[in-house]
Amino acid sequence: MSIDFATLAAILAMAAATMLTRVGGLFLIRYVSLEGSRRKAIESIPPAVLMAVVAPTAFATGIAETIACAVTAFAAFRLPMFVSVALGVACVAVLRALGM
Repeated sequence: MSIDFATLAAILAMAAATMLTRVGGLFLIRYVSLEGSRRKAIESIPPAVLMAVVAPTAFATGIAETIACAVTAFAAFRLPMFVSVALGVACVAVLRALGM
């Protein structure tokens, strides 16, 4: 097995770009006041991203996955993201075990 230098360089460049955008966002957010509608907009990003990832699964797979996606969506309104995702995973596991 050989390592292609161009592929390795591309992977490292993408990793660096990803880390710079994440660290840059954390650095720049210090200079933005988060009050009122700005705070609501920032807080609505994680559920929106979760639904963007989960929605294709809800429409392209079976009934167990669709129900689990709905449970995840409703849980995301009130619970932290980690808990919502864990609840969705547990729900699909239980529904699949029940034969759905």
